[in-house]
Amino acid sequence: MKASRPRVLTQEDFDRFASLSRDDNPIHCDPAFARTTHFGATVAHGMFLFSLLCAQMQRSNPRPVLPIAQTLMFPRPTFVGDGVAAVLVLNETPGRDRIALDTSVRCVQRGRNRMAVTDEQITAQGDAVLLVDASAQSLAEAQRQDAGEVAQSAGHLAGQPAGDRTLYHLSVGQEASAVRSFSAGDIDEYVSLTDDGNAFYTDPVFAHSRGFEGTIVPLPLLAGMFSDLLGTRLPGRGTGWMKQSLRLRSPARLGELLSASVRIVRLRADKDLVNLATVVTGDDGRVVLAGEALVLVRNLEDKRPLEAA
Repeated sequence: MKASRPRVLTQEDFDRFASLSRDDNPIHCDPAFARTTHFGATVAHGMFLFSLLCAQMQRSNPRPVLPIAQTLMFPRPTFVGDGVAAVLVLNETPGRDRIALDTSVRCVQRGRNRMAVTDEQITAQGDAVLLVDASAQSLAEAQRQDAGEVAQSAGHLAGQPAGDRTLYHLSVGQEASAVRSFSAGDIDEYVSLTDDGNAFYTDPVFAHSRGFEGTIVPLPLLAGMFSDLLGTRLPGRGTGWMKQSLRLRSPARLGELLSASVRIVRLRADKDLVNLATVVTGDDGRVVLAGEALVLVRNLEDKRPLEAA
């Protein structure tokens, strides 16, 4: 097991990640609003916690690694003042160029908004797949090998039980999208905030030596485009992330115009849960990042019935 040094989270951390990801969901950024929710205080962005895991992946390996797949569940909120550690446990080695890990973010020190921490409480957990000494060629090969899993995941989404027709102002089939590009300044802020100084993101000469056109956009920033949409557009402000799967399909270049979209595939009114398909595409239409999200809409600012919307 490899664990990072504890880091005490601050509201400034949450605000900086909100600015970087464009997700200013009030559960992260508005203490007054957050106090009215079941959280009782502002909580960390899911992709900010993921970035701390990515930083530990990079620190823990003597050779460069590129995260290409991640699942994350968020069983407990992470508050301002909590001390957290990113923990990696070797699961298996699928091949000499891959590493599979069990990943978790654990609260090891209580903040003022947490009643107690008797043992290390897991606030995020999942699994990751990393490419070791990755290259553009090995990433393309990984895409071909994983094609069956991607198709199976798409089939899982399509084959889910029908669920409910509507929930608040939401309905199955609703979509939202956003377009943006990432600059060198965005990467500098990401590294400063998260300590994830992966050479694939920061060193153009190194990235070129591995067959890439230049440095590539970190996976947590790409997935942060989903955070923006889920937390501000669909389902909307007040949404809480419960689970996210991610699979990198192709590298995203700095300056490239990227389009992220989320689409509702299932509603569960009895539990205030929404399932969504999530995808980022590049400026040439290729799939960059794909996955699915499960979110809680208990705290939505807008709970108008669909008929009144």
